[in-house]
Amino acid sequence: MKFEGKKVLVIGAGLAGTDAAIFLANRGVKVVLVECKTLFLNPAQKMKTYAELVCTNSLKSMSPDTGHGLLKYEMKALGSYILDKGMEYAVPAGDALAVNREEFSKAITEGLKSHENIEVYEEEAENPLELQKKFECVYTIVATGPLTTEKLEKWLTSDLSEDDFYFYDAIAPVVDADTLDYSKLYFKDRHKEISEEEGESADYLNAPMTKEEYEEFIGELVKAEKVPAQKFEDYKFFESCLPVDIMAERGVDTARFSCMKPIGLEKKDGSLPYACVQLRKENLLGSAFNLVGFQTRLTYKEQVRVFRKIPGFEEASFIHLGSVHRNSFLNSRKLLNFDLSSKKYETVHFAGQITGVEGYTESASMGLYTAWQVLRKLEGKAPIAWPVDTGIGALVNYIMTVPKPSPSNINFGLLPTIALDKEERKNRKLRKKIKKGKASARARESFDKFMDESK
Repeated sequence: MKFEGKKVLVIGAGLAGTDAAIFLANRGVKVVLVECKTLFLNPAQKMKTYAELVCTNSLKSMSPDTGHGLLKYEMKALGSYILDKGMEYAVPAGDALAVNREEFSKAITEGLKSHENIEVYEEEAENPLELQKKFECVYTIVATGPLTTEKLEKWLTSDLSEDDFYFYDAIAPVVDADTLDYSKLYFKDRHKEISEEEGESADYLNAPMTKEEYEEFIGELVKAEKVPAQKFEDYKFFESCLPVDIMAERGVDTARFSCMKPIGLEKKDGSLPYACVQLRKENLLGSAFNLVGFQTRLTYKEQVRVFRKIPGFEEASFIHLGSVHRNSFLNSRKLLNFDLSSKKYETVHFAGQITGVEGYTESASMGLYTAWQVLRKLEGKAPIAWPVDTGIGALVNYIMTVPKPSPSNINFGLLPTIALDKEERKNRKLRKKIKKGKASARARESFDKFMDESK
């Protein structure tokens, strides 16, 4: 065998760990996968199965001229198992890729456990170096996510870094579809035209609000009791995933220009609501909906009280309520090499959200990137820095250069700037769209060329 005697340890069977393990295993590398969630769940987890989507069921846009669309192009080329299973268990969500999270997680668990090149061990990792020695592996990929277990986090902070960087994340609630009053709701997608004559139907359910209803709702969010931060820390939230109650505290109109914006959601009579709450299907049956953008710090009791003020939610029953949890991130610029190996322990690598990226596809793509670099080492080749004008390359460049850890999603702002010609600059209405299209095209061309040259 090409890699005989060269096993790789992967710690964590989340999105990054899954894609890293499958990437290597599909190429003939023996992988030892260690995961502890069958023994105990962390504060954000609900299921015992792997690759659980804890915050939302959306893997974001599929549109080619978006950051997430670009990332999916590169992930597909690398054989992303996460993306494959996401497509297999997709539920309607307009131009976004949303999945039935239970079936998705179950299928991934079965795929990992049945793979001929993967050995799964259900135990808690405390020290990656000791585990690497125990399982006789030559390299380790730590992909434990932002909710690393206390024992492993202790090793990270005591042996690898004294820095304690963290952010708080929040989870949106999910409502039972049968408990909603549909006479006050309507189906419509913001960015997708639906032809009812051709049997098409919208993917999003909308709860419109008048000015009075909206302002009363915002007032209740501000007054509602919140869960306090833990361990005497201040709440530090990722700006692109703010709890709706923090939006309310920032100003009465903040949510109306964010998760509750009515643009593109005209009712059947053509009128535009003052504000709107969007609901996305949790599964193909449509038996449950999650509240889009409604991450929250509210206590459970207050969530039920306040969210029942949304039109159509008067008798709503919630399948699970929102919550907050603390996320920890490494200072990658200070602690890691560009291939995401530890500067202190070069056989130990990191992948996923713990490196300083934010989001499902971003996390999985970092698993692919790290596994790709490890594979080169197994083949006796040196790791290579990726072009910064690719999606994955831009993410790695970001976490390796940002002065202070600040988790980021994929976005075109991370890529080198695109120059527009005189005619393109004149077109103010389409200038932004043109720029994204050109950046996406350049990134795809750069990625394809890099993959060919690095074989």
